[in-house]
Amino acid sequence: MLFYFSRLCFIIEPAYIFAKKDNEVIEMKIVYAIVSSDDGNRVTDVLNENSFSVTKLATTGGFLKKGNSTLMIGTNDDKVEEVINLIKDTCGKRQKITCNVPAPNIASISAGYMMMPMTVELGGATIFVTDVERFEKI
Repeated sequence: MLFYFSRLCFIIEPAYIFAKKDNEVIEMKIVYAIVSSDDGNRVTDVLNENSFSVTKLATTGGFLKKGNSTLMIGTNDDKVEEVINLIKDTCGKRQKITCNVPAPNIASISAGYMMMPMTVELGGATIFVTDVERFEKI
C-alpha cells in the first residue's frame, strides 16, 4: 500500500503484529485520519482524552491545495471502531455560507460587483485502517 504526502512516499506492507501482554497476543492496527486543519487540534484533544496516542502531521491536499492534518493513531484491533466514531463525532461534515466575488465581465463592470452567497461543505475525514507489522513503545 502506498501513501503519498506531498513529496514523501510511505510504503506500508500489510502484516499482522502481535504485541504480548501477560502472554496474551494482541493484534494492532494503525488508523490514518486526514482531517481539515481546523479540526486537527480538536480531534487530537478528543482522542487524547479517551486515552489514544496520536501523532499529527501537517499535510496539504493534492487537489485543492488546502491545509490538512493527518493523524496517525496506533491502537488495538478491538478499539478501531471507537477511534473512528470519535473522529466522526468530532469532525463531522458541516455547511458554511460564504460570499464569493464573481469574475469581472462587461455586465458586472457597468453594474458593479455583487457578492454571491454560496453554501460550501466543510469538515469530514478520510480514514485508512491498516495492520501494523511491528509496534514497540520505548
